[in-house]
Amino acid sequence: MENNREQWGSTFGFLMAAVGSAVGLGNIWGFPYKCGANGGGAFVLVYLILVATVGITTMLGELAIGRKTGMGAVGAYSALGKKYTWIGYMGVASGFIIVGFYSVLGGIVLRYMLGFLLNLFGGTGFGVDGFFGAWIANMPGMLGFYAIFMLINIVIVMGGVSGGIEKFSKIAMPCLAAIMVIVIVFVACQPGAGAGYKFLFVPDFGVLASDFFNVLKTAAGQMFFSLSLGMGCMITYGSYLSKKENLNNNSIIIPLSDTCVALMSGMCILPACAAYGMEYGAGPGLLFNTMQTVFLQGMGGFIGNLLGFMFYLLVFIAAITSSISLLEVCTAYLIDKRVAQGKDPARKKMTIIMAVIAFIVGLPTALDGLGTNVAGGAWMNNPAVMFNLPVMAATADWLDFYDFIAEGVLMPLGAMIMSILIGWVFGTKMIGEEVEATEGLKFKRAKFLDICFKFVVPVVMAFVLIAQITSFLG
Repeated sequence: MENNREQWGSTFGFLMAAVGSAVGLGNIWGFPYKCGANGGGAFVLVYLILVATVGITTMLGELAIGRKTGMGAVGAYSALGKKYTWIGYMGVASGFIIVGFYSVLGGIVLRYMLGFLLNLFGGTGFGVDGFFGAWIANMPGMLGFYAIFMLINIVIVMGGVSGGIEKFSKIAMPCLAAIMVIVIVFVACQPGAGAGYKFLFVPDFGVLASDFFNVLKTAAGQMFFSLSLGMGCMITYGSYLSKKENLNNNSIIIPLSDTCVALMSGMCILPACAAYGMEYGAGPGLLFNTMQTVFLQGMGGFIGNLLGFMFYLLVFIAAITSSISLLEVCTAYLIDKRVAQGKDPARKKMTIIMAVIAFIVGLPTALDGLGTNVAGGAWMNNPAVMFNLPVMAATADWLDFYDFIAEGVLMPLGAMIMSILIGWVFGTKMIGEEVEATEGLKFKRAKFLDICFKFVVPVVMAFVLIAQITSFLG
């Protein structure tokens, strides 16, 4: 049934917003270093298989639930049955947690972008040695750029779905693609880059034979987080879709576009690492240490600073398009609640309220200097020190602590429960009916999707949940 809920202005606008939500730091940052640490092409092969089965299936389920109910995550699950409302609250909680620490990282990206811009015009933006370590212990700087990044989110989300998120995404995503192509072409021309392409695209089946479950675990977790599944984003975005939109096509286009960007980010970073003798699997430091070194010392001069600025600009675009979707999940919850009470949506006010709460939640991530602690110049200690807990991945810093709660538990648990509900409680007939609500459209993948919802997605999500908890808790 149609409702008078705000809707996307165009199919292209929705796709850019949805792809923007999926494309984030998980693509630009996470995919290259996880790929580098897990066999390159072998990791890519497993990742592609998971996208084709789990990713597309779950995407269709979330978009269909959103459009069918015309509500954000909490309202959508409540509409399916009051006893399922708590599942929606898990999505909103994930959004709160992630947008907080995500914006801290976004602030660091902004600082790097500014640094290269200053260098480009003859200033002294930064050097290489020790910059990252010194910056994350610079509490006023960390808080300032954190606040700026959050403010940008507020301004965009206050503009609404079509006037804010869609308008920004229609410009931002094509710009991101164009910048990536420029960086890829330049990196491809560097001597020795070919080894990086071989590592990325040629599977080493020996890695799969010796370390299959670790590769599967990492690829599944990366695919799941990258696509913004299990956190209410796609349910919320789906709620703004009209019945004219083709859910079949959209559920395929979004994961494939996200995957293309992930592969393109690998083509930006891994060949550059090969050309300049950097480690493929350098971990999270790949984004802020390795690539900074590549641009400033490897390339150097005007070209190095120009490419550095463009690279961090595309990272910023990827980060902001994801964070606004998370803030929208939180904002939509309050708006839906007010509308149900017969009140004005008051979008601007609700956006500010949710952003302020998210900012406060994310503050420890900035205040502990990503694990620098008080002894290292930060204003807060990490959870392990503060609460006298065992030192492990989940307590090493506040970012990892929040990541454990959101990515490690809430998101895979939410996606697993959703797939079980569709597969075993409501049946895929519910999804089929919503797909066919678009005139002339047929639910062509019914049998395949029935198998995926009943067996493949729950099993993979259970595997991801167990693997994430085990990994974080050591």
